[in-house]
Amino acid sequence: MAATDGDGDGDGDGADDVAYVDHPLLAPGFIERRLYQLRLASAARSSHTLVCLPTGLGKTTVSLLVTAERLDEVGGKSLFLAPTKPLVNQHAEFYREALSIPDEEIVVFTGEVSPDDRAALWGDATIVIATPQVVENDLIGNRISLRDVTHLTFDECHRATGDYAYVYIAERYHADAADPLVTGMSASPGGDQESILQVCENLGIADVEVMTEDDADVSEFTYETDLEWKTIELPDEVLEIRDLLNEVIEERLEKLKSMGVTRKTQPDLSQTELNRMRGKLQKLIDNGESEGYKGMSVHAEVMKLRRAVELVETQSVEATRRYFERQRNAARSSGASKASQRLVADPKVRQAMRAAESFDDIHPKFRRTRMLLARTLGIEGGERVIVFTESRDTAEVLTEFLAEGFTVRRFVGQGDREGSDGMTQTEQQETLDAFRAGEFEVLVSTSVAEEGLDVPEVDLVCFYEPVPTAIRSIQRKGRTGRQTEGRVVVLMAEDTRDEAFFWISRRREREMEDELRALKGAAAEIEAELEQQGLDAFDGGDADTRAGDGDAAAGGDGSDASTGPGVADADADVVAAADTRPASDSDREADAAPASDGGSSTLADFASEASAAVAGEAPTDDTDGADAAGDATDADADGPERPDDEGGADGDGAADGVVAAADSDDDGPVEIVVDQRELESTIARDLSAREGIATRLETLAVGDYVCSDRVAVERKSVADFLDTLTGGDRSLFEQARALSRNYARPVLLLEGEGLYEERNVHPGAIRGALASLVVDFGLSVLRTDDQADTAEMLATLATREQRDRDRSVSVHGEKSAKTLAEQQEYVVSSIGDVGPVTARSLLEAFGTVEAVMTARKEDLLEVSGVGEVTADRLREVIGSEYPER
Repeated sequence: MAATDGDGDGDGDGADDVAYVDHPLLAPGFIERRLYQLRLASAARSSHTLVCLPTGLGKTTVSLLVTAERLDEVGGKSLFLAPTKPLVNQHAEFYREALSIPDEEIVVFTGEVSPDDRAALWGDATIVIATPQVVENDLIGNRISLRDVTHLTFDECHRATGDYAYVYIAERYHADAADPLVTGMSASPGGDQESILQVCENLGIADVEVMTEDDADVSEFTYETDLEWKTIELPDEVLEIRDLLNEVIEERLEKLKSMGVTRKTQPDLSQTELNRMRGKLQKLIDNGESEGYKGMSVHAEVMKLRRAVELVETQSVEATRRYFERQRNAARSSGASKASQRLVADPKVRQAMRAAESFDDIHPKFRRTRMLLARTLGIEGGERVIVFTESRDTAEVLTEFLAEGFTVRRFVGQGDREGSDGMTQTEQQETLDAFRAGEFEVLVSTSVAEEGLDVPEVDLVCFYEPVPTAIRSIQRKGRTGRQTEGRVVVLMAEDTRDEAFFWISRRREREMEDELRALKGAAAEIEAELEQQGLDAFDGGDADTRAGDGDAAAGGDGSDASTGPGVADADADVVAAADTRPASDSDREADAAPASDGGSSTLADFASEASAAVAGEAPTDDTDGADAAGDATDADADGPERPDDEGGADGDGAADGVVAAADSDDDGPVEIVVDQRELESTIARDLSAREGIATRLETLAVGDYVCSDRVAVERKSVADFLDTLTGGDRSLFEQARALSRNYARPVLLLEGEGLYEERNVHPGAIRGALASLVVDFGLSVLRTDDQADTAEMLATLATREQRDRDRSVSVHGEKSAKTLAEQQEYVVSSIGDVGPVTARSLLEAFGTVEAVMTARKEDLLEVSGVGEVTADRLREVIGSEYPER
């Protein structure tokens, strides 16, 4: 990439003479030439790289430079992932301005874009900028392929832990892409070396490139940030409320102490100690001791009380008042927990509530914040200030308070809460644009503005309370000291949790800075550690070379690769071929082959089929003589997707769902249809990543998974099973009835342990329910240990049905047409909830639906399976007059 000179402002220090990066895919005179960015881009285009750079110094520009080079030299397409919708739109705007690629080829994928539109846009796009949740859903649903993606960027990549979508997408990318290259970006990838290594392992990253403000190339673009902390003394009225609540906490802890789960009764015990307490209570429950349930309820009270104490100490009395109001409403609601009811009924808590209601002063932090703003914006002539707070309530109250003397707007997430409306994506963007344009002076923000959003540089960042984690502290402070000298002030309430959080944050932040400095230049050590931890798990099979070497890379070995030698290398050719794999779906109708041995199977047959299912191979034994015709229609539907950011939810879909069946092709993968609502589990991700298994997302009216035209599976965790048994939103038996009406071989998968210990439900009732599901509704009940075991069972079921039994599956927008007998059974089974088995007995005894309707009670009682209760219910439903409404 060459450099040109220009007179524009650039995006850096505003000097009159600015050099710009010259590249065929970059807009002329737009990207300022910064040596550290070019060095990082040179390294990042040579291998899978984690780029660590302080907030505000252009991590996105580094990724853009890598993308431009890859698209120019290799081709294919680029995928850029960011955790929130505002970030996605911000990056898309920047890419459209910075690149010479037509705007319509740079597309945005969020839940607001329908699944069908995303599938269509994907094929024509050169650059896709998306939230990870929608990409995860589209991969699980087989709407998109990552094969021709030649550069994948993970913004704010420190999120790549646990079940976060980044981890799954990275695994799929390294497995599916013909020529993969990963760039992870973060100002703060983790609090220690172990965390950083975990992020690298999860993303398939081999190199870590770190630039700090200590580097000469970086320091000329940064300014000093002064950090101050202000101690705030709380008034007696606030301390009185706190002390009343602490007394109740001590009383509750005494109860827990008597149960032997804690030795401490001081109200300031740590969250770690509370978690340990909860673990001991769970053991009591697992052992069938009813005291465990009582203790868990008391523990819930302690957690609620601690939250109230934290609010009154560190936030404001108004935030505490709002919290109390929500607790009162929760206690009055139907199905309220005993913990909520006891909490609001406690005399000392009620006294604290009254004290909060009568408090007519303002919290001292409010006054100090107003003084800081007056000094910064008035005396010192500053232009912009950001105030960060943990509490949505505090953000709203503080905005109203500060608006009396300044122009202020709040900035919160998209989720609505009781008494508080969230901000839409458009409102968020308009607020940031107005702040950037100088239309108002103060932005009061919750955590939604911490990560990556292009919030303008400011003269002051005020922490309304300390932040207990290093990552969030660094991100917040990164909003100041970008292009001018900045100031950070932390407000701490004296002798409260604020002080503890502050020192924890300071210690962790220093540790992170030390770790990053130690990691700088230690790429070989990192690579060796990653290799030991199994980076080769991302290997796609026959690709073992690094990206940029001319062969496909799958995040494998990489121990002999080196980072780019410098800026001179930034224009080096990257020779690679991006293969495209045509996507084709073939639908067919198939007749099952006759059984080779009379339909019998041995234990060895089952074992070989299970192995084949795991390996994604087809069993060789056809044992079913039944015919099966698959209705080969195809319709994509998408249900509600997971939130992209605070409280938000994306997606669309058919409200009523469909009755579905999976589609089989001997030459293609085994297909499993997955209900959208199952995406909260890891099962769909597990299945979609398997060789020989294809998943398709639908909003199903019946069941959670469909394995063939006759096998549908309802998955219940033990807890869910017991919840529906004792009365949930949807009756377990209604679900069973729907399964048996629509599928010939309905299955209930009961997942987890502790069926008889999880709830205080009599074992006889549980056995009775299981017996009814099998005998009355015709369900097969299977047990699995966990989600991984469930995925194995589903793969086995689908493989056996579609390969061994040669069953086909298709999607029906409506329930399939029933035979006359099925319709008659349906009508009778719906009367008085008699169920399909009893309905068949009644029809066999009386011959017609009409005869069943007119039968006397005495005649009904002669039918097998019909007792007094069922007979009375039938006669009541059939013979009663329709009530007026």
